[in-house]
Amino acid sequence: MNETPTRAQARAQEKSAGPTVARHGRLKRHHPFKTVAALLVGLLAVVGISTAGVAAYATYDVASSLKPAVKLVDAKGKVVTPGIGAMDGAFNVLLAGSDSGGGNKSYGDRGENLNDVTMLLHVSADHKNATVVSFPRDMYVPIPSCPDGKGGSYDAMSRQKINNSLSYGGLACTVLTVEKLTGLDIPYAGVIQFDGVIEMSNAVGGVNVCVAGDIKDPYTGLDVKAGENTLQGAPALAFLRTRHGVGDGSDLGRISNQQVFLSSLVRTIKSADTLANPVKVYALAKAATSNISLSESLNNPTTIASMAMALKNIDVSKVVFVQYPNHYEGDGVAPTKDAASTLMTALQDDKPVTLTGDTGVGSEAAPGATQAPAAPSAPATQAPAAPAPTDTSTAAAGDGSSVQLPSDVHGQTAAQVTCSKPFQD
Repeated sequence: MNETPTRAQARAQEKSAGPTVARHGRLKRHHPFKTVAALLVGLLAVVGISTAGVAAYATYDVASSLKPAVKLVDAKGKVVTPGIGAMDGAFNVLLAGSDSGGGNKSYGDRGENLNDVTMLLHVSADHKNATVVSFPRDMYVPIPSCPDGKGGSYDAMSRQKINNSLSYGGLACTVLTVEKLTGLDIPYAGVIQFDGVIEMSNAVGGVNVCVAGDIKDPYTGLDVKAGENTLQGAPALAFLRTRHGVGDGSDLGRISNQQVFLSSLVRTIKSADTLANPVKVYALAKAATSNISLSESLNNPTTIASMAMALKNIDVSKVVFVQYPNHYEGDGVAPTKDAASTLMTALQDDKPVTLTGDTGVGSEAAPGATQAPAAPSAPATQAPAAPAPTDTSTAAAGDGSSVQLPSDVHGQTAAQVTCSKPFQD
């Protein structure tokens, strides 16, 4: 594995080699893992703490477990401080998954603090739709000038892999990078480490996942058999981290594999068995706040609870997981501009999206499963089998209409029951 150059070396490389130089190309790294599930779970969980005997202690204890906050800034360096209770209308939350291990020596020497998973949650203004966008870690994007934490700033870089942004300028830099890429304002964000994933899966009593064939990955320690598996703790973390064990062995396969877990987790959280159980709900809230470093704008139980109120009534068929449109380029991937424009324009215009493509290289429909489409609130004007639109066209005109994404955009809804596909040469 190549050594990662320092920031100064990276900037020097870029200045001398032009806009296409990458700080490093490491498609073979095998330790990234994370998911926006932890924050989704926390948001859904906090609102469920309603049993009188639990609520008083939970409110204090969850608040006391919040980790030190992280400052976010806008493009001009001004600190972002949204008001508490400003959950009226649409909102965006970014969650970065750090591969550093959080200082836990049992994970070994993790090296750099890379955001090997970056996900963006967009909740619509009417609180009827949620879209979760996964950004491939090896996708080349511009990284803007970012604060250095000492009152200064790091230089902008025109073309770097997105998973460098966390090590380059912290969470604020990752947010600025995604804002530049998507054109969306992102006032809320958090970073989760390995232990956070373990605690979240433990809090719900495990997550049921379908596996289309035996998966054994020596890099993460994952060993699961074909069929239904209930995963929690270390096996759940290994499942989310695995890349070599699923699809084509790429990070893109891992994204669709993670969406198998995510969709099942959302269905678990939305079930009466979880939300009606104050012990589980409290454990979820505690696990989320104890293991996620939140931005100052989100580091408040009231804010989290107000987000949860917006999320709790969204139907699982209206929760859409999407892989940011991309294509292979060199030792990584690059944004597919037309498809990305269709997706981002839909979110900017606060419209729901409908998937027309498959779930991705790391997953497939479960045998005999009925897949519920992410249908718009009003009937679509095009049948699902119709040819996918190109460029930035949409399926229908008018407020609230669903935007059909091109067929080469992968993902699934939380209502779809899917299975992980074992790695195949």
